[in-house]
Amino acid sequence: MDNLSRGRHLVCEKIGISHMETSARTVVDEMFAAFGAGDVEKFVATVSDDTVWVYHGTQIIPSGVFEKKDGVRAFLTNILERTEIISFEPQQFVVEENVVVVLGREHQKVKRSGRELKQKWVQVYTVENGLITRMEEFATSEEID
Repeated sequence: MDNLSRGRHLVCEKIGISHMETSARTVVDEMFAAFGAGDVEKFVATVSDDTVWVYHGTQIIPSGVFEKKDGVRAFLTNILERTEIISFEPQQFVVEENVVVVLGREHQKVKRSGRELKQKWVQVYTVENGLITRMEEFATSEEID
């Protein structure tokens, strides 16, 4: 266990939070930070080699399944190349053992068309051994005039 992990573990013991719960939330927070910075490699570093990401799609955005690190890399690169993220707001986190449920919203602009979209979403992350092994997103979207 490295010094950072040891420190997290000790703090968690003092305030009565399980290590597994904190680790799962910490991994998701690190992934969101990498997304916010547009850092594809740090983002991909938070997922396992056999990760599966399921995006159920919206009224406007098609669904898709993205497997392994390469699939997640393609998923994120597609978002960053095609849209301008105006806002991305994880608003509520529910953590139970190694599962993190995040409720949030976002506002983006499609670079090619200039269309603006707003979405509300629920993302469910499963974290094992310090890496995201599964993400499933349920979203709704609307076009802004």
